[in-house]
Amino acid sequence: MVETEKHIENETDLFNDTYKEIGNALGLDAALTIYQMYKGQQINFPIHLFNAKRISKSVIKEFDGTNIRELAKRYGYSEKTVRRMIKDSLEED
Repeated sequence: MVETEKHIENETDLFNDTYKEIGNALGLDAALTIYQMYKGQQINFPIHLFNAKRISKSVIKEFDGTNIRELAKRYGYSEKTVRRMIKDSLEED
């Protein structure tokens, strides 16, 4: 870390709004770590937290013929997407 950054790293009111928001939500150490790892980069986060292929396998495994709505809610997908996962799995067999 640059000496100037070390000197003012606890002065969160001087932080860029993005890092201030991260610091408030996750703590100062997290904000500083993210800054060091990604400064100058533009980052996009996927809408879904989980890997779609792995979720699809879980959906197929847990599907009992009547629980599409429950699976969609559990994994954060639409019912249409869950139906497609099941349909695609059946077509592969």
